[in-house]
Amino acid sequence: MNLKTVRQDLPAGLVVFLVALPLCLGIAQASGLPPFVGLLTGVIGGLVVTSFSPSRFAVSGPAAGLVTIVVASVETLGSFSAFLLALMLAGIFQLLLGIARAGRFIALVPGSVIKGMLAAIGILLIVQQIPVALGISGDGSLGTIFSGGLRFSAASVTVAAACLLILWLWSLPAVKRIRGLGWIPGPLIAVLAGGLTTFYGERWQPDFTAGLARIVLPAFDSLPALAAELQGPEWQAWRNPSVYLVAITLALVASLETLLSQQALNKLRPQHPHPSPNREMVAQGIGNTLAGLIGALPITAVIVRSSVNVSVGAQSKVSILLHGILLLLCGLWFSALLNVIPLASLAAVLLYTGYKLATPRLFIEQARLGAQQFVPFLVTIVGIITCGMLAGIALGIATQILYSLYKSHRNAMHLTHCEDHYVLRLRQNLTFMHNPRLQHLLDNIPENSVVVVEHDNVDYLDADVKAVLKEFGEKAPARGIRLNQWPVTVN
Repeated sequence: MNLKTVRQDLPAGLVVFLVALPLCLGIAQASGLPPFVGLLTGVIGGLVVTSFSPSRFAVSGPAAGLVTIVVASVETLGSFSAFLLALMLAGIFQLLLGIARAGRFIALVPGSVIKGMLAAIGILLIVQQIPVALGISGDGSLGTIFSGGLRFSAASVTVAAACLLILWLWSLPAVKRIRGLGWIPGPLIAVLAGGLTTFYGERWQPDFTAGLARIVLPAFDSLPALAAELQGPEWQAWRNPSVYLVAITLALVASLETLLSQQALNKLRPQHPHPSPNREMVAQGIGNTLAGLIGALPITAVIVRSSVNVSVGAQSKVSILLHGILLLLCGLWFSALLNVIPLASLAAVLLYTGYKLATPRLFIEQARLGAQQFVPFLVTIVGIITCGMLAGIALGIATQILYSLYKSHRNAMHLTHCEDHYVLRLRQNLTFMHNPRLQHLLDNIPENSVVVVEHDNVDYLDADVKAVLKEFGEKAPARGIRLNQWPVTVN
């Protein structure tokens, strides 16, 4: 620890804690799990992962982007304890990927697919949290809103709307410029407003707040009581093939989000040398293995908390470790204070997070980039929503590959002419996959023409391509076509 940086790291750690607290609670609530699980995940990310991470500024913890995977996986596997086994395996997979130095392959994921994944996560998050914000009783799904005969909670709607208004106001530049308000995170103010509504509403308007659901954190009076709250994995679930599919999905998506966060963070605060993505995957793998062992949520490096850490002047890992310690203390001794927070205020925070991930501006920007970017972006979104995270990402990557191959084929060769002189420009190495395009261009050359081939940039021609060129060259004299700089020998 460098004593010269502590003066900046301590306030930075406090601010990161204030940002992480409502997100940890909200993500656990959105996952259908006790809020304590969210705090536990934040503690593991803040203390364990940070200790092994090569980055001085990346903050790890529960991520809103994995909420939909957690919910779907718990439903598929039948229990949270079975999911914990999958999370342990995911951590082990991440360790192996880090040891195998697979972190460099993050650069192969197209930007359109990454943005589509984030947008899909945002949409799913919004759909999931609308019933919570409305205080709908019953199965709590969005589809029940249109089924009729529903009972909304006026208190939940009021709190959620007020919190969304606060979050919007806090994002305005005019508010950020006010001294003393700019460093206070908007989610904290929203959750604080919800807690005050519950606290004073019970005294002044008990009928109004009676239906306002709140979080429930257990109170711990000893270490055995804390240990009793922890949940372990269901070891017998190893026989279920779905456990391994969930583990692979978690490992890939969590690694993807972590490494993308690292890339974005490096643009905000460059580190020299750049933190090794392979060591980061090892650190995340250790954290997720431990999370699965003691009953926490999946862990990733989160860009929102990391960017806050940088923006408030953090200089070392001390700020992140402090935020983890504060989360631990909060869960151990301040549970009664946190229990006044209504679920509607946490839902508002997650709705706002989902909107930022799937903002309309993102769709407009992708559309302006053209079909080659917009179509894979949309395919990824639709695929994730309808088929699941892993299948949606695979569909998006496949679509981007097909578009790239099509554009590559279209631009690999070009035919121009002036009167009876035709110039065939070969701009890259050609394989058998270019034969249809090549044959089409050659068919457009009429009789009694002069054909010039520019192939200075070509180092390789597939045997099938040479065969097409040779066949055309052999028939050229009979058609009155003269060849110049023909790339293959003609008998």
